[in-house]
Amino acid sequence: MFIQVHTDHHLRGGAEMKEEVISVVEPALSRFSSRITDLEVHLSDQNGEKGGEKDMRCAMEARLAGLPPLGVSHSDNSLSEAIEGAAERLERLIEHHLGKIAARH
Repeated sequence: MFIQVHTDHHLRGGAEMKEEVISVVEPALSRFSSRITDLEVHLSDQNGEKGGEKDMRCAMEARLAGLPPLGVSHSDNSLSEAIEGAAERLERLIEHHLGKIAARH
Protein backbone atom coordinates (compact mmCIF):
# COMPACT_ATOMS: atom_id res chain seq x y z
CA MET A 1 0.00 0.00 0.00
CA PHE A 2 1.51 3.27 -1.16
CA ILE A 3 0.57 6.20 1.12
CA GLN A 4 0.75 9.85 0.02
CA VAL A 5 0.22 12.66 2.53
CA HIS A 6 -0.71 16.17 1.39
CA THR A 7 -1.19 19.26 3.56
CA ASP A 8 -2.68 22.66 2.87
CA HIS A 9 -0.70 25.88 3.24
CA HIS A 10 -1.74 26.27 6.91
CA LEU A 11 -0.01 23.05 8.00
CA ARG A 12 3.58 21.95 7.86
CA GLY A 13 3.98 18.56 6.26
CA GLY A 14 7.08 16.47 6.40
CA ALA A 15 8.43 13.18 7.66
CA GLU A 16 6.93 13.50 11.16
CA MET A 17 3.46 14.20 9.77
CA LYS A 18 3.69 11.25 7.39
CA GLU A 19 4.88 8.97 10.20
CA GLU A 20 1.90 9.99 12.36
CA VAL A 21 -0.51 9.26 9.50
CA ILE A 22 1.12 5.89 8.78
CA SER A 23 1.08 4.92 12.48
CA VAL A 24 -2.71 5.36 12.51
CA VAL A 25 -3.63 4.18 9.02
CA GLU A 26 -1.60 0.98 8.71
CA PRO A 27 -3.08 -0.75 11.78
CA ALA A 28 -6.61 0.39 10.90
CA LEU A 29 -6.42 -0.86 7.31
CA SER A 30 -4.00 -3.78 7.76
CA ARG A 31 -6.54 -6.46 6.89
CA PHE A 32 -7.19 -4.73 3.55
CA SER A 33 -3.55 -3.90 2.75
CA SER A 34 -3.33 -6.55 0.02
CA ARG A 35 -6.34 -4.97 -1.75
CA ILE A 36 -5.35 -1.29 -1.36
CA THR A 37 -2.92 -0.11 -4.03
CA ASP A 38 -2.79 3.60 -3.12
CA LEU A 39 -3.99 5.75 -0.26
CA GLU A 40 -4.08 9.55 -0.45
CA VAL A 41 -4.41 11.55 2.75
CA HIS A 42 -5.23 15.27 2.62
CA LEU A 43 -4.82 17.26 5.84
CA SER A 44 -6.12 20.79 6.22
CA ASP A 45 -6.81 23.49 8.77
CA GLN A 46 -10.16 24.86 7.67
CA ASN A 47 -9.96 28.16 9.57
CA GLY A 48 -6.22 28.77 9.50
CA GLU A 49 -4.96 31.15 12.16
CA LYS A 50 -8.51 32.11 13.17
CA GLY A 51 -8.95 28.77 14.92
CA GLY A 52 -12.29 27.31 15.83
CA GLU A 53 -13.95 24.08 16.79
CA LYS A 54 -13.48 21.04 14.61
CA ASP A 55 -11.46 22.97 12.05
CA MET A 56 -8.87 20.25 11.44
CA ARG A 57 -9.89 18.05 8.52
CA CYS A 58 -8.55 14.77 7.19
CA ALA A 59 -9.76 13.38 3.88
CA MET A 60 -8.68 9.92 2.72
CA GLU A 61 -9.11 8.24 -0.64
CA ALA A 62 -8.28 4.57 -1.04
CA ARG A 63 -7.80 2.91 -4.39
CA LEU A 64 -8.53 -0.79 -4.34
CA ALA A 65 -7.41 -3.04 -7.17
CA GLY A 66 -10.14 -3.29 -9.79
CA LEU A 67 -12.57 -1.00 -7.97
CA PRO A 68 -13.41 2.71 -8.07
CA PRO A 69 -11.77 4.90 -5.39
CA LEU A 70 -13.43 5.12 -1.98
CA GLY A 71 -13.21 8.36 -0.02
CA VAL A 72 -14.09 9.70 3.42
CA SER A 73 -13.38 12.79 5.49
CA HIS A 74 -13.49 13.67 9.17
CA SER A 75 -13.19 17.01 10.96
CA ASP A 76 -12.20 17.33 14.60
CA ASN A 77 -10.50 19.60 17.14
CA SER A 78 -6.99 18.22 16.57
CA LEU A 79 -5.21 16.80 13.57
CA SER A 80 -4.59 13.51 15.39
CA GLU A 81 -8.29 13.09 16.13
CA ALA A 82 -9.19 13.96 12.54
CA ILE A 83 -6.75 11.35 11.21
CA GLU A 84 -8.05 8.67 13.58
CA GLY A 85 -11.67 9.49 12.75
CA ALA A 86 -11.06 9.35 9.00
CA ALA A 87 -9.14 6.07 9.31
CA GLU A 88 -12.04 4.52 11.25
CA ARG A 89 -14.56 5.74 8.67
CA LEU A 90 -12.45 4.43 5.79
CA GLU A 91 -12.07 1.04 7.48
CA ARG A 92 -15.85 0.74 7.86
CA LEU A 93 -16.47 1.92 4.28
CA ILE A 94 -14.03 -0.59 2.78
CA GLU A 95 -15.45 -3.39 4.93
CA HIS A 96 -18.99 -2.51 3.85
CA HIS A 97 -18.05 -2.15 0.18
CA LEU A 98 -16.13 -5.45 0.03
CA GLY A 99 -18.93 -7.17 1.95
CA LYS A 100 -21.47 -6.07 -0.66
CA ILE A 101 -19.25 -7.35 -3.45
CA ALA A 102 -18.77 -10.70 -1.70
CA ALA A 103 -22.53 -11.03 -1.13
CA ARG A 104 -23.17 -10.60 -4.86
CA HIS A 105 -20.80 -13.42 -5.74
